[in-house]
Amino acid sequence: MVMATATAIDETAVQALAPANMLARLAKSILSLFGWRLEAPPPDLNQYVLIAAPHTSNWDFPLMILCAMAYRIKIRWLGKKSLFDPPFGWVMTMMGGLPVRRSGGHSQVDSIRQVFADNPNLIVAVPPEGTRDHTAHWRSGFYHIAHGANVPIVGSYLDYSQKRAGFGEPLYPTGNISADMDVLRTLYAPMRGKYPEKSGAIKLREEIESDTGSP
Repeated sequence: MVMATATAIDETAVQALAPANMLARLAKSILSLFGWRLEAPPPDLNQYVLIAAPHTSNWDFPLMILCAMAYRIKIRWLGKKSLFDPPFGWVMTMMGGLPVRRSGGHSQVDSIRQVFADNPNLIVAVPPEGTRDHTAHWRSGFYHIAHGANVPIVGSYLDYSQKRAGFGEPLYPTGNISADMDVLRTLYAPMRGKYPEKSGAIKLREEIESDTGSP
């Protein structure tokens, strides 16, 4: 009886994994067809803030989705709660969206910290550049979200110069922004976007203001 039960459980698990495995194989085949190779896999962690750089092309998004499918990870994104109201809120949820309350005196970081507390298995993508065009600095939202929620930052990359994609090691924010950003600068230094001239400095506004003495 014990063996029969174990077999049933194993068969159920295999059946549940079958669609994900098929999608993973399909995604890998598509990436290979276009000449891309997968390198370092994502860390085996239940929660983290995911950033993707450099971001210089509309192709970055579908490639990121294919990489996520290939590695069988589910990426979520955050949006204001009104986006999830009827009648079309279910579409946002289906696309990986998570509603965030920004009222009631709570800051955005506080709200997102609660989202992580409520979702033990959560990978949230937060764009550090925020645009495909050249920028003077990265947006610091990803850093403060990870620091406030006490979860690591994981950098993912698409290097068009060698057509390679992968993930860096998890970075646990210490509050020392420059030191932590040095880790990300090391990861992304050799990476080239589809349009390298559009890549901006891998630096946060806080670092620039600290360098110039601006308030």
